Amino acid sequence: MKFFWGLFIGFALGVAAGLLLAPQSGEATRAQLGEQGIILSSGGLQELRSRATDALAQGRELYSRTKDELTAQYSKAKAGQF
Repeated sequence: MKFFWGLFIGFALGVAAGLLLAPQSGEATRAQLGEQGIILSSGGLQELRSRATDALAQGRELYSRTKDELTAQYSKAKAGQF
């Protein structure tokens, strides 16, 4: 139960901080989001998808490389070859 109260209080504080520290008014933010929505629907979506695919490929490559390095280090440590 304490977790949920902490989560609720943290959420409330985050919302309050966001409202107090917002760089622009709500109307300007809604206008900006509307413009970005139009850009995404008109072709920016393909670029976003391409960037996400590239980021995913880089993440998989990094995961594979790190896994191989850790496996090699583990094998050396298990064999006593520090």
